[in-house]
Amino acid sequence: MKRFIVDCSVVMAWCFEDEADEYADSVLDLLADSETVVPSIWTLEVANVLLVAERKKRLTKADSSRFVKLLRELPITIDQETPDRALSEILPVGRQLGLSAYDAAYLELAMREGIALATRDNGLKQAAQKCGVKLV
Repeated sequence: MKRFIVDCSVVMAWCFEDEADEYADSVLDLLADSETVVPSIWTLEVANVLLVAERKKRLTKADSSRFVKLLRELPITIDQETPDRALSEILPVGRQLGLSAYDAAYLELAMREGIALATRDNGLKQAAQKCGVKLV
């Protein structure tokens, strides 16, 4: 089974109609016969986006619950090594490439696993290309 990393920018495009695009839809389609891996910060990022959207009345609690249920049904594996690598590997990656710790966590995981990265973030795309990480 093919594996790849997916970041929060792609995942949240599945939640919000005004952020949906062909790229995000194609990544979701890939999950029919692939699995994705995410750093452990991913759950906090998703939760934060949902909370902010609820506060801004962009989503209801029911909308968020439905989306979380959908996510739980997808083949998403949460990497448990992210916290142990935060200060030893992720911090230097972020420092070297000018990334946030969050973006560096996705890139470090892609490099460690030797698999492609799906992102809508242009800065993360450029950093991945500099590091030889393939993009989905």
